[in-house]
Amino acid sequence: MTSSIAPNSTFSQLEVHAGATPLGLELPTVVRFYQQMMLIRLLEERLLDLFSQGLLFGTTHTSIGQEANAVGVVNALDRDRDIVWSNHRCHGHFIAYSGEVEGLIAEIMGRITGVCGGRGGSQHLCFRNFHSNGIQGGTTPVAVGTALARKEEGAVAVAFLGDGTMGEGAVYESLNLASVFGAPVVFVIEDNEIAQTTPKALTVSGSIVARAEPFGIRTFAYDGNDPVEIFELAREAVGYARAESRPCWLYLRTERIGPHSKGDDTRPALRLEQARARDPIPPMRRRVANFEAIDAFCRSVVDRAVESAAAAPLARG
Repeated sequence: MTSSIAPNSTFSQLEVHAGATPLGLELPTVVRFYQQMMLIRLLEERLLDLFSQGLLFGTTHTSIGQEANAVGVVNALDRDRDIVWSNHRCHGHFIAYSGEVEGLIAEIMGRITGVCGGRGGSQHLCFRNFHSNGIQGGTTPVAVGTALARKEEGAVAVAFLGDGTMGEGAVYESLNLASVFGAPVVFVIEDNEIAQTTPKALTVSGSIVARAEPFGIRTFAYDGNDPVEIFELAREAVGYARAESRPCWLYLRTERIGPHSKGDDTRPALRLEQARARDPIPPMRRRVANFEAIDAFCRSVVDRAVESAAAAPLARG
């Protein structure tokens, strides 16, 4: 697949100013994607720090290393009408969709200013057309249902899944019904090759890429960490689902650099080194001339959000 943006594009004339928005929708594509990825990375690193200080409620699962997927896929959507169904590793998807940094941090800190009033926590978010659920495969049936309910509006539903969800029966029931009924659903599989602490080879048989083929569902696949390439492929998949009122399978080979949850990471040192070598941030940084200004802007957004959330009252009841 050929990207519409040159690999070495830079934007030296761009100024990141105090009035810039977290999602940077007004920015050139490469800069916008880099800013969103950095925002997700810095936010999740701060969440791990806050957790270590005992300032978060419940658990938290970061998507460090998988930012390109969130940014590439979500930017291919129509945020006003498409529906996003995420999972336990939802922060990156949520930020790429909403830019609500303070609302997310406040939510996980159990504050009333959180997007769900401080009661949903890290895994259970509901904001406009964005929903997440920590139950493996639990969002796939509702993704099919919402796609069917709103396809006359031209809406597409997107369900994010991991390789660890490939053993859930609800996933295959959903694929079957989506194909039979013609539901415009994009099933996005983020394959980071490990489910919590269990390698994929011990839990998944056969090919994940080919999983949807027996259901007559078209497959799109990409093994890389370039958000622009992911965006182009996701845009093709979403366009297909919308135009044909058909489901599709979008497979993305990715890497989880951080722990499964908080600090539990049992992977061998060599495997962790291999994962870090695929970090999507450094290649994008080399394509943006003023990355220091963007990094500083994103850090200031996160800092202000933490300060504001910490000052808000705790949720009660």
